Amino acid sequence: MIDPEHKLPVCRQAEELGVIRSTAYYRPRPIAEADLMRMRRIDELHRNYPFAGSRMLRDMLSREGLEVGRRHVRTLMRRMGVETLYRKPNTSRPAPGHRIYPYLLRGIEITRPNHVWAMDITYIPMARGFVYLAAVIDWFSRRVLAWRLSISMDTSFCIEALEEAIEQHGKPEIFNTDQGSQFTSEAFTGRLKAEGIQISMDGKGRWCDNVFVEWLWRSLKYEHVYLRAYESVGEARDKIGRYFEFFNARRPHSSLGAQTPEQVHFRRPPEALAA
Repeated sequence: MIDPEHKLPVCRQAEELGVIRSTAYYRPRPIAEADLMRMRRIDELHRNYPFAGSRMLRDMLSREGLEVGRRHVRTLMRRMGVETLYRKPNTSRPAPGHRIYPYLLRGIEITRPNHVWAMDITYIPMARGFVYLAAVIDWFSRRVLAWRLSISMDTSFCIEALEEAIEQHGKPEIFNTDQGSQFTSEAFTGRLKAEGIQISMDGKGRWCDNVFVEWLWRSLKYEHVYLRAYESVGEARDKIGRYFEFFNARRPHSSLGAQTPEQVHFRRPPEALAA
């Protein structure tokens, strides 16, 4: 995170982290309770209907008595980082100055832990407000390797999660993300290059390319987040951490032959899983 007391100027810290300098001075305004309710419901609807755009979501919300205009729905979706799933032209256009890397997983077999890692960011609703969650997952075992919460969608908390995963678990051959500006920034891709890790990126709007992370988000939200209302970021961090411990060590997965991710990661013979 940017530290105003650090010896480096704020503009230099922002440059190193790959974030816009103005965000370092921004002080968020409180979000209306009505909007927080709409955002939570949009998140739930998007999990079930990822193809629904702002018009369809507006109509779904209206049927539930949550009156809101299409433009406002679109604004809330941008704030949450929610994107409709559909084919669009110019899908490989990068953020200004950011390079987009090709998708490397098509047609290959993921045969062992640390062969491919994936990472993504999702929106987490709380009782009064929301946070963003970034997680690194091993593609072969589905094991959550590292994660971080943040009040903003900047690059630094993604790099922190990446560095923890590498420090504790070694490094993968391939690292897959979407085309979000956090992952295309030089600060993030430079860290992968420094470790000699191949960079793979999904097509824009193609959440299904990173299907195992999307599956993790769905499990987390329906089995835990939507059943609770975190009162603080600290509570969210503590309870999400407990869920990931359960997810890794005690929750059996049908796609893993009723084994847990940790059983597969540490003990299972290397049986190929198609990417």
